[in-house]
Amino acid sequence: MTDISKTYDPKAVEAKWYRYWEEHNLFRTDPGSGKKPYCILMPPPNITGELHMGHALQDALQDMLIRLKRMQGYESHWQPGKDHAGIATQNVVEKTLAEEGTTRQEMGREKFVKRVWEWKEQYGNRIFEQKKLLGDSADWSRERFTLDEGLSKAVAAVFVHLYEKGLIYRGHYIVNWCPRCRTAISDEEVNHVEHDHHLWYFRYPIKDSDEFVTVATTRPETMLGDTAVAVNPKDERFKHLWDRTVILPLIEREIPIIRDKLVDPEFGTGQVKVTPAHDINDFEMGQRHNLPSVIVMDEGGVMNENAGEQFQGMDRFKARDAVIDAMRERGLLDKIEDHVTSIGHCQRCHTVIEPYLSRQWFVKMKPLAEPAIKVVREGKIKFYPKRWEKVYYSWMENIRDWCISRQLWWGHRIPVWYCQECNEIIVRTETPDKCPKCGCDELKQDEDVLDTWFSSWLWGFSPLGWPKKTDDLKFWYPTDVLVTGYDIIFFWVARMIMAGMEFMNDVPYRDVYITGMIRDEQGRWMSKSLGNGIDPTDMVDQYGADAVRFTLITLASEGQDIRLTPSRFEGGRNFANKLWNSYRFLMSKLDVIASEAKQSQGDVRSPQRFTLRDDILIELEDAPLPDRWIVSRLHSVTEKVLENAEKYRLNDCMTAVYDFIWKEYCDWYLELVKVRLTDDKPLETRCEALGRAVAVFEAALRLLHPGMPFITEEMWQGIRNATETSPTVSSGKIKGGGNGVSIMTQPYPQIEDFRHDSKSEKEFGFLQRLIGSVRNIRAEMTVPPSKRAKVVIAGCSNEKRELVKVNIELVKRLATLSDITFDGIPPPQSAAAVVDEAEVYVPLAGLIDIDVERKRLDKDIARLQGVIRGAEAKLSNDKFINKAPEDVITHEREKLASCRDQLVIVVNNRELLN
Repeated sequence: MTDISKTYDPKAVEAKWYRYWEEHNLFRTDPGSGKKPYCILMPPPNITGELHMGHALQDALQDMLIRLKRMQGYESHWQPGKDHAGIATQNVVEKTLAEEGTTRQEMGREKFVKRVWEWKEQYGNRIFEQKKLLGDSADWSRERFTLDEGLSKAVAAVFVHLYEKGLIYRGHYIVNWCPRCRTAISDEEVNHVEHDHHLWYFRYPIKDSDEFVTVATTRPETMLGDTAVAVNPKDERFKHLWDRTVILPLIEREIPIIRDKLVDPEFGTGQVKVTPAHDINDFEMGQRHNLPSVIVMDEGGVMNENAGEQFQGMDRFKARDAVIDAMRERGLLDKIEDHVTSIGHCQRCHTVIEPYLSRQWFVKMKPLAEPAIKVVREGKIKFYPKRWEKVYYSWMENIRDWCISRQLWWGHRIPVWYCQECNEIIVRTETPDKCPKCGCDELKQDEDVLDTWFSSWLWGFSPLGWPKKTDDLKFWYPTDVLVTGYDIIFFWVARMIMAGMEFMNDVPYRDVYITGMIRDEQGRWMSKSLGNGIDPTDMVDQYGADAVRFTLITLASEGQDIRLTPSRFEGGRNFANKLWNSYRFLMSKLDVIASEAKQSQGDVRSPQRFTLRDDILIELEDAPLPDRWIVSRLHSVTEKVLENAEKYRLNDCMTAVYDFIWKEYCDWYLELVKVRLTDDKPLETRCEALGRAVAVFEAALRLLHPGMPFITEEMWQGIRNATETSPTVSSGKIKGGGNGVSIMTQPYPQIEDFRHDSKSEKEFGFLQRLIGSVRNIRAEMTVPPSKRAKVVIAGCSNEKRELVKVNIELVKRLATLSDITFDGIPPPQSAAAVVDEAEVYVPLAGLIDIDVERKRLDKDIARLQGVIRGAEAKLSNDKFINKAPEDVITHEREKLASCRDQLVIVVNNRELLN
């Protein structure tokens, strides 16, 4: 006990045990172990990233599963890895170069890429160090990087395979273009933000007439690239305009009026401008109607020669103002309306994205999507919660081709070479020496790199060694579950399924566990710009890793978003402190018994008499009711945890263990055990009571360990050492089997480990309700804790009367009673309660000053009546209801309901004192 601090200090525990786990190679995995496989592939974080609450949530859940399966005897492998994060990493290094007064263009490609590798080696491991602070038990020796040699070979092999199969092609298409980064970017790299914007209505003259068509646009500068005006073929208003020609103002280009069902008759005037080079819908419309695509700006967002001499060289937003002014001057600006619109911004640099027609490499996705849809429909992959399957189907059934090329230098360079002599396109996994067509050795590799997600979609099998047929791949593929957020169901989850089916002919995982997203207390996304983020490493420093994990896991309910404030971690810290106090109590008693045993020379030293038996939680026929009850409750909570873990209801697992430890073991059982551990009790009685209390606590620690690994390791090791040095309670079996290196190598509790006893649960449940009713009366009538009350029980069955009599000392201790009698006449001025069929009376005379209590209750009644009148007046006031914020109104209604409930109780209590 001299070594156990009075309060739990996570900083003195966590680093120590993580170092211990690593030194003992407890995270290492071996496909040749002979155990059953279990595998989770860690979603690879960006090397530029720092741990955020989303990572912390998903890591806590994954590590809980990994630790649980490890304790259940599986070869439980959590495959770690990092993503090279093409555009994000390139931007970070380019900013550094800018501070040094240079650019990547001045440096050249080869030197720049070398510089990025140097940056990666210096800074790229920060996020893994932060993950270790949380207690992540991944096999770090198997770490992979999406640009390492093996994964690079996998990427090249996939590209060549798909190209030779006709599923990769090069063509022109509308992409998300960042003028600042000068590259195409994926949909998930675009942040859409609503802006107060405008709709500009322009009039276009109809050729050879005095008529006009009027179109509305949010991007006036793109009108310079219009190649048609479109109307809906079902819109009778414009039937007279079919097939006529319009003169495009400012450019004076003749463009046709076409009919297309994509046109929304309700948008603007129902007549829309068509700009195939700068809008995805317009591009598809242009393809259907064979319209030319006129690109009016360059890759930097500057207007080019196609925009006309008047606007050439202008930035796109300056050109917007200039176009509006020019149309106004010509009398062709009809009107301007306020309009709220969602505008895409580059996730990395926040530049407004430009839909841009560009020559890129694409993957045909529909052929890959079909088998991926089928395996989910057939139940070979299950989503938890199941509702996310609908989102998956919706995206997959409306899938578009995937633009996989990026105009960057950092990433997997596209494995395509162009012959400078005959223009032959050569696609190889290795650099070719010469052109296979003409023999020329002047070959130039494609300048672009692949989308970061092109390596990520192979994550289901590439980290395990593919394209080689490794032991790891044979053993762990398919993996068991992917834990991720709903924001990347299509961008990653779906693509991984497609890749698995195409290249492994099997699903990459059997389950998909979709988590919610972390938001602030107002329901907003956490972001640097809002300044509302919560740094998980700060929370670990303040509350401890176990408290952070506990809080996040218990809040992770059915994939619902989590509204988080730092104060919510206090619950996890309080639970850790509760555990620690119980541990200190048990250890103090182990110290006492060990000390007495050393001084004794008789049968105190007999292991047959005082050993913590292997069957101490099974053989309970002669055990006291509280022992039989707590072991049965341990059986029930174990069953609940195991059932919920299979359904990925990990919050329910953690809550069940929390409720058992705090509300049953600590609040009830330990209080009763203390009676049997007083010094006046025989040593044999104390050993039996302490042995069972320790055994239950040790089993609870094993139940809790996957969620709170550090504190459980600290306490488990302490108990193990104490029981091994105490001849009265050590049997070498307190570890539950396994080796004694760590709690994580012990077997996870199973329901057959503990005896279930429904009769004992029923009997103890009645005593709990009886004690609870007396405690409630004492609290409501403000009976001082030091005063012992008398209780009269009437109408009780013979069975329950005997139950109370047998356990009368238990009831008297926990309810602070001096006496219990049965079937007496209820004394005057008694508070009453009903427990099952029994009537419970607590005489108040002598416990409280009746006159003082009457006056206090009268004041409470008057106060509550006043509050109720005020709340009723507010809620009946139309001005208040119409003007007050919804949360204020809700608060007022809740206050009124609460005060009415309180008034009923106070009035009842006052009547008892008449």
